[in-house]
Parts: sequence; structure tokens; C-alpha cells
Amino acid sequence: MDRRTLLKAAPAALAMAATPRALMAQEASLRLHQFLPPVATVPAKILKPWGEQLAAASDGRLNIQHFDAMALGGRPPELMDQARDGVADMTMTLVGYTPGRFPRTEVFELPFMMTDPVATALSFWEMVETDFQNNEYADLKVLGAWVHGPGLVHTKEPVAKLEDMKDKTLRGPTRVINDLLAELGATPVGMPLPTIPEALSKGVINGTVIPWEVTPAIRLSELVSNHTEFGGDEALYTATIVLVMNKARYEALPDDLRAILDAEAGAKLSAFASKIMYEYDAPGRAIAEKAGNTIIQLDDAETARWKEASQPVIARWVAEMTEKGIDGQALIDRARELIAKHSA
Repeated sequence: MDRRTLLKAAPAALAMAATPRALMAQEASLRLHQFLPPVATVPAKILKPWGEQLAAASDGRLNIQHFDAMALGGRPPELMDQARDGVADMTMTLVGYTPGRFPRTEVFELPFMMTDPVATALSFWEMVETDFQNNEYADLKVLGAWVHGPGLVHTKEPVAKLEDMKDKTLRGPTRVINDLLAELGATPVGMPLPTIPEALSKGVINGTVIPWEVTPAIRLSELVSNHTEFGGDEALYTATIVLVMNKARYEALPDDLRAILDAEAGAKLSAFASKIMYEYDAPGRAIAEKAGNTIIQLDDAETARWKEASQPVIARWVAEMTEKGIDGQALIDRARELIAKHSA
């Protein structure tokens, strides 16, 4: 190489040397904020392994920083807006913590809608892709959409039949599920999951509905001694969960990193998350058994009574959707069709 070539090459070499590694390698560090304690199943067994998979797939260039238990501030109902406004790059939350904002999604929370959790999660994701993303999630990027395992009733006093719900004050996670509890005879109290232990200890509530999976994180089996399950493959309810991202932050990612994120999100993440949550129902149940708590299993006939009693909740929801200009019955039919397809 002659002197003239060297002189021409020198500025480029100096510029390359001065370029920060983040610009050369196109790295991205993303903050993920959520409401559960770090020991809970979702952060420990889903979100953190998922972040590790993203790092591996990107050779360490895509890094997820985890902020558990509302470490970045705010309250669980603010998580959707925190992602939208860029307070965090990503947030994981129950959709129902922001009641009325995402009405189409509520179809999966209707009583006895869910059968298999993974099939329901895949159905939820499919409806996000084909409908919800362009409607109620238009100002966010949805990365994953899933549900937990069968929701059941946990109480201080036993619930062995429908009539036992009367005079119970029960925490519910979302407006649809609170409507269900009221229809079944209980007094519902809406509150995020982290507030359950204090509410039980102070007598604000005398029970709650949640899946087995999350009970260890709040030590529920030490606070109540009765747990009511439903017969057959029936699930009283489930709650919808999403991982969402700030839309501008998503679109600003380098093309190759966005492609990696897309490959590890969507149906793959949704099915994985629901599968893990369902699998961790068993350890949660085992803790209650070991504590000597009473696990009441309603037979098919009693479960059918609860199912029949819940029908007005569905009728009210369809009427509410009609008022919003949404065909609620069409959403129900589509959700059931997809759940059947993915179950097969």
C-alpha cells in the first residue's frame, strides 16, 4: 500500500476506532417492568429465561434488564401506559388491570371460556395478530399474549356449593371476573395480586380467585385454608396477560435485532408462557396439601350449576360490546372456534 492510499485510509480507520461499540455492533438494552416479585413463576421461569434466549440468539447484543415488583415506580394499573409512554421499554401485566381499555381481549376472560390454557393462549395470540393489535393495542407493540391455568376459589371458610358464595367478600383481578363473582353471590373487590396478603390479613376480604401457580409467591396457603376446584376440564375463569413494548422503541431497533425479537416473541412466547404457568399449578397445589388445607373438588353436576349461573355475565358482556360498536357474539364464536382448533 503506497503513502497516498495510507493517507486516504487513515481517517476512516480513526473514525472506526472512535465509533462506540454499541453503534458498531448495534446493541440494544431494553427495560422490562412488571408487578410480580422476582420469585414468582412469570419473572423467574418465563421472562428471565426468555431474556436469556434473546441474548443467546443475538450473541449478547439484545439485552433485557428486568425490573420486578414495580421497581421503576407506579402501580400495576399504570403498566400499560408506562410502555406506551416510554417509562419502560416493555411491560408485563394483566390486561384487566386497566378495566374497559381493551374490551375485545375480555372475551377470553368470560366464565368457562377457557379449556386448555396453551390452546387458549394460541387463540388469544391469533386474535391479537388478526384483530386486536390494529384496534385496542394500536399504540403498543404486543410481543406475547397468554392466559394462566384454571382459576379457582381460595377462602377462609369452605365453598362446597354455589350457595356458599353468598356473603363472601372475594378479590377479583378484572372487571369481567368481578362481575362473575357478583353474579355467583359474592361481594367482589378489585385489586392487584400483590395487595392480596394484606387485604386477607386485615379482613378486607375473606378469599380470592387466582390459579394455583401464583399462590406460593404470596404465601396464600398460610392465609386461607380452603380451595375450591371445578369438575372435569372446566375452568371457572382465566385472566389475560400481555407483554407489550413501546412502539417507537420497537420500530427503532436495528432490523436484525427486531427480527430476532420477533422470532422469539408472538405465538412461541405465548404458548411457552401459558405452558409454564399451567405446569406450576401442581407445585402450588402441593404446598396447600402439605399445609393440611382442604381442597374441595366440585363434581360435574355442581360445576354445571355454576356454569348455568354465570350465563348472565356473558349476556351482559355481549350487550356492553354492542354499545361500543363491537360484535361481542362474533368474538365469542371466533374465540371458541380457535380454542377448539388449537386444542385439536
